[in-house]
Amino acid sequence: MGMTSTEPATDPTPEPASAATRVIAWLRAHLFGLAVANLVANIGIVVTGGVVRLTGSGLGCPTWPKCTEESYVAHEALGINGVIEFGNRLLTYVLAAIAITVVVAAWNRRGVIRRLAIIVALGIPFQGVIGGITVLTDLNPYVVALHLLLSMGMVGLCVWILDEIRSPVREAAPRSARTAAVVTFVVGWFALWLGTVVTGSGPHSGDLESRRTGLDPALMSHIHAYAVYALVAATLVTLWLGRRNAYVRSVAITLLVVELAQGLIGWVQYLTDLPVLLVGFHMVGAALISAGVARLVCSVRARA
Repeated sequence: MGMTSTEPATDPTPEPASAATRVIAWLRAHLFGLAVANLVANIGIVVTGGVVRLTGSGLGCPTWPKCTEESYVAHEALGINGVIEFGNRLLTYVLAAIAITVVVAAWNRRGVIRRLAIIVALGIPFQGVIGGITVLTDLNPYVVALHLLLSMGMVGLCVWILDEIRSPVREAAPRSARTAAVVTFVVGWFALWLGTVVTGSGPHSGDLESRRTGLDPALMSHIHAYAVYALVAATLVTLWLGRRNAYVRSVAITLLVVELAQGLIGWVQYLTDLPVLLVGFHMVGAALISAGVARLVCSVRARA
């Protein structure tokens, strides 16, 4: 007589994943897209910050962290300036939400990707505090400059994250090209800093009552222009030295196009007494310059 097994049958159907597990899996699968959103959002906050300044809404909410002494939100008495300034504050939370999703998506990526994602996420509340200090100091031009430059730095870090996640396989560029890329990066940041000095001495202060640096805006504009000339020259040198590397060549050419467009906008806005729309485009260009010089430095490294 045959033996009959008394072992219980096993259910081959796996346990369904929890909602949290499914969400995390989705975030990990879309890490690159989330990192792109992180970059776009950080460029966007530069643009909206420019709108605040160019519309004279820098003190639309006259205090911080509240909008007024009595309220955390803007109210009718503050008018459109209050709406614009408060709206920019709210965008910080959107930025933070995107950055947190990137951290979650990158958490299983040990190494530089996770570290960079954490730095960007922690940098957003820090930026919020600096923004609050700009309000509490009645838009001190030096604090405003720091606020803008930190945003530019966040843009560069977001570009670095993207390069680490997805970048073409390539050999390292020649040592001379790598050195030239670093020089281009440094000169680019010097030009960005000088741009904040020009802004701090110019008419678009963010509020009629806020003080200026007292520097001659025409003189500072010319000094800034010379820095941009140096940036273009350094980019051309990097392009020449790294011309045999297709990726470096492509990145350097793209950066050069952005620089020339940015220089053209800068000269036109200078000759036309700084119309608000052109100044806004110039701020977008500045963010793209920050992204471009960061990408250039990344491009000269080897990628396996």
